[in-house]
Amino acid sequence: MDDEFRQRLEQRLGQLENRVALLERNQELIASGQRRSSLRSLWRRPPIWTFEQYPPRLLNLNVSPPAPAITGHAPRIAMVTPSYNHVQYLGATIESVVSQNYPNLTYHVQDGASIDGTVDLLKSLGDSVSWTSAPDKGQSNAINLGFAGADCEIMAYLNSDDMLLPGTLAHVANYFVSHPDVDVVYGHRVFIDREGLEVGRAVLPPHDGNALQYADYIPQETMFWRKRVWDRIGPIDESFHYAMDWDFIMRAQEAGFKFVRLPRFLACFRIHDAQKTASTYAVGVREMGILRRRVLGFDPTQMQIRRAIAPYLARQLAYHYAYRLGLLRY
Repeated sequence: MDDEFRQRLEQRLGQLENRVALLERNQELIASGQRRSSLRSLWRRPPIWTFEQYPPRLLNLNVSPPAPAITGHAPRIAMVTPSYNHVQYLGATIESVVSQNYPNLTYHVQDGASIDGTVDLLKSLGDSVSWTSAPDKGQSNAINLGFAGADCEIMAYLNSDDMLLPGTLAHVANYFVSHPDVDVVYGHRVFIDREGLEVGRAVLPPHDGNALQYADYIPQETMFWRKRVWDRIGPIDESFHYAMDWDFIMRAQEAGFKFVRLPRFLACFRIHDAQKTASTYAVGVREMGILRRRVLGFDPTQMQIRRAIAPYLARQLAYHYAYRLGLLRY
């Protein structure tokens, strides 16, 4: 091999090495950009508010271990389901409550004069469920009507498209009995689609009262409270049609009641096209603005809201992936 040929070969090999190095660098930059994009996407849509996290799969009703049996006095629980034209989901909601077989439960469905077959469904249940079907002034009014005169120690409401998970009532009752200083509890949630298939899960970190002033992260369908909370702060504010649960929560927090996040999946939140959460979002934005101004004393910018809830969202992300990796079990 002559010197000229060797030089050309070495030059060519050097060019190839440079191209390979450049390609590797580009791949690193692309991967880095993808990671940053992925992180930005997670930040914009954290798992706690990302409903459809994976393809639909059969719902595992035993997502949490069996709750221990009630020992001694079973505190009386009053539950209300406000309903209007949700017959396709209402049966599953009712079944998820009555199948708990909780020994001291008052359960009432307050229907707003539905015309979709809801009344026929309720009639078919006989005496197993208390119900009323009559015109009302909206969801908040229906909840208050349902709780009128309730004689109980613990209260909760479950919307007509959501579901309790097995053992929830026993677990909540046991916790309240053993923790007399706690006033409000809530837990993890499962996202289901209109067919009842599971599409995601939300694992929450411990309660953060500061973050709650800027954003409502408490899954309403998992929340239970002592009647003393209701007696002191009053019923659901009927001027709210979207953020009524956040208003109730904030009034309870402002009154000094103690909140605890339970380390257990308690209920399922259903995602579907006719969902009130999606169809009245503009109303929700206005009502959430009203609540933030009332609680904070000013109207925070989106940047201020993001900064205020950033520590909570970071913890939620850590809990989410720790659960996904099997490091946390509930």
